[in-house]
Amino acid sequence: MAGVKATRRGRRPTGGGVQLTFEVIAEDLRERIRSGGLRPGDALPTQAVLMREFGASSLTVQKAMALLKQEGWAVSRPGKGAFVAHHDSADDLGGPEVTAAAVGTAARVETLERALADAVEQLADLRARVQALEAGGGEPGR
Repeated sequence: MAGVKATRRGRRPTGGGVQLTFEVIAEDLRERIRSGGLRPGDALPTQAVLMREFGASSLTVQKAMALLKQEGWAVSRPGKGAFVAHHDSADDLGGPEVTAAAVGTAARVETLERALADAVEQLADLRARVQALEAGGGEPGR
């Protein structure tokens, strides 16, 4: 499957049966993981390698990696790169696909919780500003 390119520069054909390039890259890497060519903890190919291999742009490769991370197939280690995620409980849950979905969901929940905490903090700051303005004292700290 390596080296397969999607058509029409990333737009989904009207027939709907052809994968976009980032989907092709993600599926190829999933297959390498399933087949044992890439094992948990192994480094995934670099962005430059995948760009050459698939004739893809950096953005396309980044979308493929983001998809794999979202699904739980890959993890990032800052300053080190992307690695195959560990699927220790895959046998208990019915295989890597189920584990990947669970890990991906947990990561999404964590991201949403952080975003919610940031939003609550921003609301509290705005509320304090409004109260200061209503009290006629101007904005706090200014």
